[in-house]
Amino acid sequence: MTKCLAIYPGTFDPITNGHLSIIKRGLKIFERLIIAILHNPQKTPLFTLEERIEMIRDSIQGIPNVEVDYFDGLLIDYALRKNATVILRGLRAMSDFEYEFQMALMNRKLNREIQSVFLMTDYKWFYTSSTIIKEAARFGGDV
Repeated sequence: MTKCLAIYPGTFDPITNGHLSIIKRGLKIFERLIIAILHNPQKTPLFTLEERIEMIRDSIQGIPNVEVDYFDGLLIDYALRKNATVILRGLRAMSDFEYEFQMALMNRKLNREIQSVFLMTDYKWFYTSSTIIKEAARFGGDV
């Protein structure tokens, strides 16, 4: 395990089993992890920031060395404020990789000291996304 702090950013609207898979696996690599919820006032999430924080806290109950926080603005600025050295991202498919690769390059340009680390989601969660879960919930699905 690397003795460093990693930031796992996202909207988590809502948190999924795929997210939890990345969190648990990330803790096998990094000493501590902050689940950092992006608060973007220009977006209209299904769940409020407070609801997302509560859902995440409920989901990670009993998992040590994880905290939940939120931020707005640049992720790299938030990581610097928290003294994090890693940005942890989960990937489901090649389409995720293309976007995440571009974001990692931009973050690297802004600060070369903070590394981006990518983990593949467990195969059983490859087709699960917050968007799919929200859509199912809107139509009365048991999510």
